[in-house]
Amino acid sequence: QVQLVESGGGLVQAGGSLRLSCAASRRTFSSYIMGWFRQAPGKEREFVALITWSVGWTKYADSVKGRFTISRDNAKNTVFLQMNSLKPEDTAVYYCAAGIGEFSATNINYWGQGTQVTVSS
Repeated sequence: QVQLVESGGGLVQAGGSLRLSCAASRRTFSSYIMGWFRQAPGKEREFVALITWSVGWTKYADSVKGRFTISRDNAKNTVFLQMNSLKPEDTAVYYCAAGIGEFSATNINYWGQGTQVTVSS
């Protein structure tokens, strides 16, 4: 069993930055993919970004490309999401996730508890 613990959410003005962290309770298998989803009130949970533990390959949702950066620290079993140029539409609960294969909301093996990000206009 793997536990994922997020931190770093909060309230920020539009144009500001936040850095989310996700610490895994143990090293996940090298084949796992780590990433972030978000869910705004009344909306479905949506993909934000992912990174592979092994080679660090990354992928982003079009809505965050160029503004968000996902990275990892293998030694600390931690994944980060640096969010810059935040917009009010980025407001959501952000969830850390770990999975194998297709990285979709219905195919995730482990979820974090979520951390609230609120961007004021």
